[in-house]
Amino acid sequence: MSHTLRVDIVSAEAEIFSGEAQLVVATGEMGELGIAPRHAPLITRLKAGHVDVVLANGERQQFWVSGGILEVQPQVVTVLADTAARASELDEAAALRAKQEAEDALANRTDAVEIAEAQAKLAEAITQLQALERLRKTLKH
Repeated sequence: MSHTLRVDIVSAEAEIFSGEAQLVVATGEMGELGIAPRHAPLITRLKAGHVDVVLANGERQQFWVSGGILEVQPQVVTVLADTAARASELDEAAALRAKQEAEDALANRTDAVEIAEAQAKLAEAITQLQALERLRKTLKH
């Protein structure tokens, strides 16, 4: 019986991660999902947020996705995201600027389309900041 599964995290731009893992944790539409080897097959949409991968050696790697699809097979987990990055590569200053710009846009807009765009940008910036905070907490332990 295998104690690992293959994990592939792919964005529209590039393959972000491929390797063996003990566990994958992601933010699905209905909440947190924990995927271990031999998990039942499923396909679900992911919300913008974190994807944590516990490698075969116990090391934890953290990623941020803008949303996407999670496909689970008994020995393979695939994350297909429009945008994805290693949490350690996120730019906190840029995320804070994007958050501020989105908040300013929301305060000064009345058009429904502009409001929706600003809300989407705000949500993306907030999830990036949350991923950075999770990474900081993990590094402290």
